[in-house]
Amino acid sequence: MTAQSLAAIAQAMVAPGKGILAADESSGTIKKRFDAIRLESTEENRRAYRDLLFTTPGAAEFISGVILYDETIRQSTRDGVPFAKYLTQQGIIPGIKVDAGAKALAGFPGEKITEGLDGLRERLKEYAGLGARFAKWRAVITIGSGIPSAWCLQANAHALARYAALCQEAGIVPIVEPEVLMDGDHTQARCAQVTCEALERTFIELRHHHVDLSGIVLKPNMIVSGTDCKQQASVAEVAEATVRCLKSMVPATVPGIAFLSGGQSPELATEHLSAINALGGLPWQVTFSYGRALQATVLKAWGGKADSVKAGQAELYKRARLNSLAHGGKYKPAMEAA
Repeated sequence: MTAQSLAAIAQAMVAPGKGILAADESSGTIKKRFDAIRLESTEENRRAYRDLLFTTPGAAEFISGVILYDETIRQSTRDGVPFAKYLTQQGIIPGIKVDAGAKALAGFPGEKITEGLDGLRERLKEYAGLGARFAKWRAVITIGSGIPSAWCLQANAHALARYAALCQEAGIVPIVEPEVLMDGDHTQARCAQVTCEALERTFIELRHHHVDLSGIVLKPNMIVSGTDCKQQASVAEVAEATVRCLKSMVPATVPGIAFLSGGQSPELATEHLSAINALGGLPWQVTFSYGRALQATVLKAWGGKADSVKAGQAELYKRARLNSLAHGGKYKPAMEAA
């Protein structure tokens, strides 16, 4: 696939008014979600839930792409259409999570490195054959006493770049996700410092690996206070600090930034996204790539009951629509009640 083709897919992923649904929860993570609604995590229940999400009427108005899990990309709708094919028919781009999870970084207590590079070239070829047009790899950066270390940031940036280069070789757009976790009592200023350093190292490595920046999508965290910090930054402070960091670290050649929600409430993730876009003057499209922030209310409304599928779909449509408005800086909290 040509560089122009990769750039066109990346641009479509962050098209105005649209964002990405992250439905790539691992088997362990989806079990936790199902435990909360007292539903057994069987393959059929997982398939039925993803079917609810992907067949939501009107979702394609606001959802440009969906990140799938290995199991999910091999499953089909209740009518027997493979999920990747069904999404493509709706005008939604199928993607795939390809990392093997964050594991302990040997020699660096409390820090993690994402695994999954071994055999990735072959897996990407298979996923492309199954219909995936983009991929995702998540690096996990923890803020704590004396961490992150310079080596943790470097190792994760290097892995992200190797993954991104392999994706583009396979004709797949890489979502590059260096996530600085919200967990901890750190200040917003500390989050800004670490996030800027993580982004700086990531883009240095992407260039070293000859990754075409016009054919990627960046999935960063917002610059927020740690969840246990006594002084929580306001919505306006989050927007200003986030834009300041991104403008200093992210080249304008990157087509778009699709934020992770990172444990924020659905409403706050939407409000932050809207405030960031309302500042204006951004050289990239800035949108969402949310998992929990799109799905939390869906799971609650559905509850695993066949007769509540439409209620769950109504919640997804609502959250996707509100985040679409936030992509344009036009969301207001009062809209939640509408």
